[in-house]
This record gives sequence, C-alpha cells and structure tokens, in this order.
Amino acid sequence: MAPADKSSVPVAEADVMAVLSRISDPDRGGDIVSLGMVTGLAVRDGHVAFAIEVDPQRGPRLEPLRKAAEQAVDALPGVLSVSAVLTAHRAKTAAPPPQGHSHGGAPQRPAKLVVPGVRSIVAIASGKGGVGKSTVAVNLALALAAQGLKVGILDADIYGPSQPRMMGLKGRPQSRDDHTLIPLLNFGVKCMSAGFLVPEDTPVIWRGPMATGALRQMLMQTEWGDLDILVVDLPPGTGDIQLSMSQDVPVTGAVIVSTPQDIALLDARKGLNMFRKVEVPVFGIIENMSYFSCPNCGHVSHIFAHGGAKAEAQKLGTDFLGEVPLDIAIRETSDGGHPIVVSAPDSEHARIFKAIAARVWEKTQASLTDTRRQAPRIVIS
Repeated sequence: MAPADKSSVPVAEADVMAVLSRISDPDRGGDIVSLGMVTGLAVRDGHVAFAIEVDPQRGPRLEPLRKAAEQAVDALPGVLSVSAVLTAHRAKTAAPPPQGHSHGGAPQRPAKLVVPGVRSIVAIASGKGGVGKSTVAVNLALALAAQGLKVGILDADIYGPSQPRMMGLKGRPQSRDDHTLIPLLNFGVKCMSAGFLVPEDTPVIWRGPMATGALRQMLMQTEWGDLDILVVDLPPGTGDIQLSMSQDVPVTGAVIVSTPQDIALLDARKGLNMFRKVEVPVFGIIENMSYFSCPNCGHVSHIFAHGGAKAEAQKLGTDFLGEVPLDIAIRETSDGGHPIVVSAPDSEHARIFKAIAARVWEKTQASLTDTRRQAPRIVIS
C-alpha cells in the first residue's frame, strides 16, 4: 500500500507541542515547552508558525536551538512548511536610582542596532491602510536603483507582506551558515520579507513581541551586503513594530504616503507628529491617487479630492515630495510583479517616481551629513 500523501495528513497543535517538548534549552536544562518559551503557535492547512522567546543576550547563540525546533516540526506527518523565529523578551530591570544619584548625568539612550554594510535606512509609512504605500515603496526603491544606487527593500509588514508579489519573487531565502539569510534579488534590488517564509494565504497570528522579534531577525540576519539605502516598507498605522524599530534602528528619515481626502490626511498628520516625537527626520509627504486622467479623452478627475497632502505639508512645515496619479497601469504592473518603473521606465508615471526618488536621496544624503543631530530613529505613521 502506497504511503499517504503528506499533505493529506492533518496536523494538530498538540502534535507540534509534543515534538517541541523534546527540544531542550542548552542553558536552562529543560525543554522549551515546559519552560514556556514557545509562543504564538499557529497551525493551518499543514503550515506551522511559532516563536521561541529567549533572553536578548542569548539570542545570537541560540540559532541552533531554533533550527532544531524547526526541523523537528518539519518532520511531522502533515506539515508542509514551518516558520520558527527567535524573539527576545527583556527581563525586568531594577528600579532607577533615586533622583540626584544617577551615574552619568543625562540619561543614556540604548545603543541602536548596526546593520552591517547599510549606509542609510528610509522608512516609507502611512497613517492608515489602503493608500498605496507598498506600491509607492517598491517603485521608489526601483527608482533609486535606476539612479545607480545599491538598494535593498525590507518588507516590515509581518501581517500583510506585499513585496514578494510586487517584486515578482518566489521561494525561500537560502543560507550559507544556517544563521543568516541571503535576500532574494530582482531588478537589481535585494528584498527580504516574511512573505518568503510563510505561504501567501497563511495568516501570521503573532502578538506584538513575536512580530517585532521576527522583523529584527530579518533586518539583522539578512546578508544585505553593501547598500547605499535600505527602503523599509512599514505596516500602516502605529503599533508595536513601528515603535520597536524607532527604539532599535538608526533610521535616516521617513516618507509619509497619503491620499488627498481628509480622513487619510488626519491619520497622516498623526504619523508625522509621531516621527517628530521620536526624532526621526520626516523627508516629506507624497500624495498618492492624486488624480485620474481618462486614457480616452484626457479629462482629469479628482476622485479623492486633490491637493490635500500638499496643503497639509505646508501646514505641518514639511516638504511636499510629489503627487502620483490613480492609474490602472501602476496597479496592474505592481500586482503583476513588474512595477511601472521597470516595466515602462520612460513613461510619465515612472518619471514621477524617479523625480520623487531623487528628492528622497538628496534628503538622505543631507541627513547623513548633518552631524549636529543625534542618530535618528525609525517611526511609524
């Protein structure tokens, strides 16, 4: 009798936890289930995802533990894919010394992560979803590459990654040493996303600390190589991922994407003010879906109003970086994995993205050379 197709064998959470209970923590002398280290377990249609919570100091040397857990689950009948990440929990710190007894005078900020080889990091943010932020982010990354720059894009939207599809990329990243990941490459741009690690139709059901831990791993354990700029496509709104990155990552600047209508501008305003509070330079606002030009008669319609982002930028004292039209070609090429900047590089739409990218790069260089301010932080909108 032929063996059953692995995909036809159901797998339960109890099966996963049972096999993980055989994985021991090398330092604490117990299995990772009994020690409460396994969190965020999600099982759906044979696809398994979970996190292993560890102390931050132990994280860098526990990659063999993560890999052993992942391999043990992958060997279960019915498992089609496994995504296991290490996420750091921070032990409670002692109470601060009484006022007047600090040891260094001014309070010290925690050291930021250093991403080897990456000279600048620019966050693309939006106050709300549905404004086309990811489409703008991928076209800006490709437009920066068209200037001859070495560019990477990090899809920071753990819960709804878009960049694999927009960049026309499939497959899992390879590793040279079972610790770091080699980013996928297309159109001359390096890309890393949770979408490469979890099936496209499988939801990621992780709490904030697990999601931020996974993002930190993608940022720090990816072999970015030598990059002039890393574009970070942030999730919409404000939440744990954005706040965690604002504390940990030296972001050079942020770009906010909004549509012209009042409700989107209200959220964009909140995002911009948040960036300012965490001392991330805001390079400016882009108005996406700014207008629609009829392909037959050329008549221009302002479906979502027009000029709101420019007026808001003036009101808030930041730059207006440009307006991008609502056009089916931009949507179709992005959804099809050949964004407009590479599929029609001489088109009017591509020229718009290239002009905005040139301004972003100019501001990035100015920010890097401004030695009067302290290292920036990543933010959200």
